[in-house]
Amino acid sequence: MKLTEYQAKKLLAARGIPVPPGRLVTTVDDARAAAADLGGRVAVKAQVRSGGRGKAGGVVVVDAPEGAAAAARRLLGSELSGEPVSELLVEQAVDIASESYLSVMIDPSAGRPLLLRSEQGGIEIESMTEAIERTIIPAGGFRAPDELTAVVVDAFVELDALLMEINPLAMTRSGRLVALDAKIELDDAAGFRQDHPADPGDATTERERKAAELGLRLIELGGDIAVLANGAGLTMATMDAIVAAGGAPANFLEIGGDAYTKATPAMELVLSQPGVTSLLVNFCGAFARCDVMTAGVVEAWTALAPDIPISFSIAGTGQDDAKEMVRAIGHEPHETMEGAVLAAVAAASGAARRDGPAEWASQGR
Repeated sequence: MKLTEYQAKKLLAARGIPVPPGRLVTTVDDARAAAADLGGRVAVKAQVRSGGRGKAGGVVVVDAPEGAAAAARRLLGSELSGEPVSELLVEQAVDIASESYLSVMIDPSAGRPLLLRSEQGGIEIESMTEAIERTIIPAGGFRAPDELTAVVVDAFVELDALLMEINPLAMTRSGRLVALDAKIELDDAAGFRQDHPADPGDATTERERKAAELGLRLIELGGDIAVLANGAGLTMATMDAIVAAGGAPANFLEIGGDAYTKATPAMELVLSQPGVTSLLVNFCGAFARCDVMTAGVVEAWTALAPDIPISFSIAGTGQDDAKEMVRAIGHEPHETMEGAVLAAVAAASGAARRDGPAEWASQGR
């Protein structure tokens, strides 16, 4: 689970790490009011989970409330790296003397947390690899070089995080350390022992909030191909396949496990996303039964009766019964995941089916 900057900073602030005063807003008027309350000179930041916001124009520093309103007017409703911008963090600007970098992540080769520190920071840190100090955190204990680092390492472990990054960590001209930006990624697999500390209602879209209330994990991505698949890994692989085929996934939403019982609201949520013109259903079952999951989707399709092309890929336990269910509602499942992906991309782009591989024509949609 990747958190937005606003969510990440709430976690840091709760542990005593200084962050600039700020306010989450969703309208131009609220941005103007927040800037006025925060002293006029503020940073207006698009709340998306992708990196590179500064270079993409998603962070704007202004000197007055009207400037904040103008920035909000430009950013709200736009897209950054394919993500829709529906919320902004209006944050008091900081008088920076210097910037540094601090993060903790999992080192895949050591299987241990890896501490990264640098006396340099900011948007060019990726190109400064030689300036980054790396320390594997041993299982037997760790003596942090300073109190702030100790707090970050403890929080990383406590929250079952995969990444905890402060960049830049700024030293103000008054001699105070402040986390100017933060990225946190939590391990979804550890959710059973985490009372999720970041309220998904704080900085997610309305559809994402509704999904969270249902116990579903939805991430809107701004594309035109809605995705329903089982398992996080298969869902991400499906999204990658869509991109490789020249398409754009609209969402991450997996409905494996008992989530198949929520197929109707799940389908309703992904189809209500702006710009969606195609739906791709991809099920691969071992312990999970394809026929059970497909039954949920078929019931949802029948209840909602959407006027949109749908493509199915079904493989694994119970696949024969699952495919018959799909045929019963007038659709032919594809023999391969690739075929279903290509058909979904073609449907979304409006390309004629005959322009694609011969497999499309023989399978239908």
